Amino acid sequence: MSGIWKHKATIIDGQTFKLKELNIWDYQWEGTGNSIQIKDPMYGQDYKLNIYRIVKENIEIQFAAGEFSNCVWGIYLEST
Repeated sequence: MSGIWKHKATIIDGQTFKLKELNIWDYQWEGTGNSIQIKDPMYGQDYKLNIYRIVKENIEIQFAAGEFSNCVWGIYLEST
């Protein structure tokens, strides 16, 4: 977790969102035990988002996610 986390998308619950060709809603999110502090890019509200990973065969993705409001999710990716 040495990089800077950047807002990638704000999506509604279940909306198709792919990282490395994997739709994040199709897989179990495994918590990493880590989190990040961010500001909602639209309203500037502070949030603590958990960092998750998904592993499928030889593909691994890691992202931070949290609900900005009911069924509205913020997705963040680490840039190194």
